[in-house]
Amino acid sequence: MSGARALEILALPGIPLVQPGDDLAALIEAALARANLALRAGDVVVVAQKIVSKAEDRAVALDTVTPSPRAQQLATEIGKDPRVVELILSESTRVVRQRPALLIMEHRLGFVMANAGVDQSNIAGKDGAEVALLLPRDPDGSAAALRARLSSRAGVDVAVIINDSFGRAWRRGIIGIAIGAAGLPALIDLRGNPDLFGRPLQVSIAGFADEIAAAASLVMGQGDEGQPVALVRGLSWSVPATNVAEMIRPAAEDLFR
Repeated sequence: MSGARALEILALPGIPLVQPGDDLAALIEAALARANLALRAGDVVVVAQKIVSKAEDRAVALDTVTPSPRAQQLATEIGKDPRVVELILSESTRVVRQRPALLIMEHRLGFVMANAGVDQSNIAGKDGAEVALLLPRDPDGSAAALRARLSSRAGVDVAVIINDSFGRAWRRGIIGIAIGAAGLPALIDLRGNPDLFGRPLQVSIAGFADEIAAAASLVMGQGDEGQPVALVRGLSWSVPATNVAEMIRPAAEDLFR
């Protein structure tokens, strides 16, 4: 685990509204230049899911969606737009829980999350059309591709995290978590390491990528801040890189299914 005594977490300025096909690496590079910053080896670049999805053209115009009978029934039960419910179902493997205006879903990538990540905030369609934004198809792959471009352009090895806002089952409030990662260990297994009194840790596995994502969210914001990229500097690690897919708890280990 990182032995850093201090971290820098910097929101990068001037990232424009992202459009489909935009080069995120170039936008980040320009933002770094505006801030008189250059990437260093070991830096972690945290990128909001929303701009990754926008760049990958994951926006869907609702007038192109035809709700299925199941979506129409579920929409009636919870009081939600049936077209949005259709998108939620198409992105999911099961409904975990439901209440008025909210569905807790198991996403096709294994995340258990509100509305399968289908979101209508901070996104506008052409000519006032209603649109919804889906998660990237492969967030780990998106993180790996962005990391490769940033590292190549900067000439140093950096890591990338794609973060998103999640609720938690037993606590109020949303926090940032990692939905994609590349170049760092998403998990760090501390089992067997000694505690202060020499006793070996028995169950401790650190959600390293999630901790970084949550910290970066403090400067990125959740609303109209317009700061979708953060630079985290000062971390170190000595275990192999893994991606977020490694963080999904297998069904056999899930005590709440």
